[in-house]
Amino acid sequence: MSGGEVAGILVAVFWAILVSFLAVVLVRLAQVLKATTKLVADVTEQAVPLLADASTTVRSARTQLDRVDAIASDVQEVTSNASALSSTVASTFGGPLVKVAAFGYGVRKALGRTDAEAAKTTRRTVIVGRTVPAARRRKQKG
Repeated sequence: MSGGEVAGILVAVFWAILVSFLAVVLVRLAQVLKATTKLVADVTEQAVPLLADASTTVRSARTQLDRVDAIASDVQEVTSNASALSSTVASTFGGPLVKVAAFGYGVRKALGRTDAEAAKTTRRTVIVGRTVPAARRRKQKG
């Protein structure tokens, strides 16, 4: 055999190895594509019902939010009504109540009795578990 024939055989062997390697790669690529196609089909089968459920949930949430919005507007109206009622009561009864309190203070001052004097007359001293009136306490000290 000549050198050209040996070189031709070597090229043919390498070519056969290359074609075999490419065939194996193509077969594995076909298997991967088949598995990917099956996976995508399974995901699609499961995703469609999930999307339908999500759509239903979003619709339900929107109706609930509409209800909450209506409730919030009603609460705002009640709050404004309560504020108006409070200001009306304050303006109606506030002035006369201040006048009555001032009158009571004036009467107390006119009678000459203050809160400090009232507290002095009702003070008591505690001695070993019993209460002694203020008159007896003065006698015990002096």
